[in-house]
Amino acid sequence: MAELVRIYEDNPNPKEIMKVIDVLKRGGLIIYPTDTVYGLGCDITNIKALEKIARIKGVKLEKSNFSFICEDLSNLSDYVKQIDTTTFKILKRALPGPYTFILPGSKSLPNPFKKKKTVGIRVPDNNIALEIVRQLGNPIISTSIRDEDYVIEYTTDPELILEKWDNLVDIVIDGGYGGNEASTVIDLSQDEPLIIREGKGSLEIF
Repeated sequence: MAELVRIYEDNPNPKEIMKVIDVLKRGGLIIYPTDTVYGLGCDITNIKALEKIARIKGVKLEKSNFSFICEDLSNLSDYVKQIDTTTFKILKRALPGPYTFILPGSKSLPNPFKKKKTVGIRVPDNNIALEIVRQLGNPIISTSIRDEDYVIEYTTDPELILEKWDNLVDIVIDGGYGGNEASTVIDLSQDEPLIIREGKGSLEIF
């Protein structure tokens, strides 16, 4: 049974945040708000938790396209090869924000992702998500929770999310109604930026 935890984005309660951190460190799964849609996440360093998410999504972990939710760009070199100044300026301009950037993966990626040539990096403009990553001390792996109903596409009500995911996750964070437009995905791993998916993030940053 998942627990519904109410956290306010403008002033995340440290006690509630630490409850989430404790669950993540024990290999639990959380559903949490971002600046776009609600996401399903776990501690990037916990292999069993990563495998659980891959099973839920019906994918092989090593072939999954999960995003890395980071606090900022300071630890980018842990997961990404050295990037040029132009690429860094794009990231600096866009983040935090509703973008997922595909970047060349480094050799120090966590074990399950060692063979991946690229990695999706996300720094959402949402205090709850950023505070979780900050207090955890490393990124969380994330994937959006799509709805089977293609008309709705994304569930925005935390209580409905809890009903649906009750037996699959440990905590559903109620951070208010979520959005129903996913992040804009941009591939910066090649010479020129390539738009993979146009979402909430404006393309005018280029």
